[in-house]
Amino acid sequence: MNMIKALVLGVAVIFSSFAFSQGEEELTPEEKAYRDSIMRVNADNANIAASQEAYNKGVEAFKKKDYKAAIGFYQTSIDKDPNFTAALYNKAVCEVELQKFKEAAATLTKMIELKPGYFKAYFQRGRAYQGSGDYLSAEKDYQKAISINPSSFKAYYNFGTLKYLQNDFKGAIEMYDKSIELNPKYAYAYNDRGSCKRNLGKFQEAVNDYEMAAKMNPKMAFALNNVGTTKKKMKDYEGALEAFNRALSVDKNFKEAYSNRGSTNIAQNRYEDAKKDLEKCLEIDPKYIPAYSKLSCVYFNLEDYKKAEEMATKAINMDKNYANGYVNRGIARERLRNQAGACQDWKKANELGSDLGKQYYSNNCN
Repeated sequence: MNMIKALVLGVAVIFSSFAFSQGEEELTPEEKAYRDSIMRVNADNANIAASQEAYNKGVEAFKKKDYKAAIGFYQTSIDKDPNFTAALYNKAVCEVELQKFKEAAATLTKMIELKPGYFKAYFQRGRAYQGSGDYLSAEKDYQKAISINPSSFKAYYNFGTLKYLQNDFKGAIEMYDKSIELNPKYAYAYNDRGSCKRNLGKFQEAVNDYEMAAKMNPKMAFALNNVGTTKKKMKDYEGALEAFNRALSVDKNFKEAYSNRGSTNIAQNRYEDAKKDLEKCLEIDPKYIPAYSKLSCVYFNLEDYKKAEEMATKAINMDKNYANGYVNRGIARERLRNQAGACQDWKKANELGSDLGKQYYSNNCN
């Protein structure tokens, strides 16, 4: 192909020289038509070269995770060559990464029009639809992707995630089962299947899946954290603490593990240990709201009601709709003999959908 283009370009140069010497008025209609076709070939070649150059720059930007710049380069590539499907696909992937889901879906639709049987386009458009909340369209695309490539464990995995988001935990498990069947070492499928089982109350089966995920990927600290939170639900507090310790041995800055270990220590009345965990959590992320709410509980149990009120207020100031913050502040205010303030907080918690807020308000304020 390149040699043919080179020959055509060579002919164009020779003909151009010939036309100049003859003069425009001496060209026959056939010669003019041939000249015009050569000019179009030259223009097309220039556009293709410019498109490829922009595409290559997009690839380099993508490697650096500069998705915004990559999108710009890919768009330039597409402008020069609207049929360049690789540029369309890569642009859409960048748009998904930046959570520009509607734009990504539109880009991939253009690509699918050019290349209707391309598996990855349906897979990525499914992700885009899922991200934008269009679950029905996402489901259709995942089904199409699987019909094109039935051996794609990631397509089944994503389909499972879509079902999980719709609280179809049994349907999600079926998809994760298929993903694991196709790739028995895929840690994410084990972890997410475990979360489905936990939601169905199958706690030991969930723990087994989380442990398998951690076995397949020893760096997956969140799988160990999930072991801990599930064992806490089982009231296996020592097992939960062990799991959180394991998670923190993998990632010493895992704030959620500190927060959850703090909760477990609260459940065992180890308030000083809980305080240390929650303070460490806030050292890592000073804006982690649940830690303030849990610290409020710790200080309440240490009978420092003023400090308990202060911690709950910090949580509320960061999120005016944080129901647990109002519940805890109400409890602290009641001990501080501020019954009106307590009832106001519990009423707000109730309005935000907190069952505990409703209970406190009903029992203490009416």
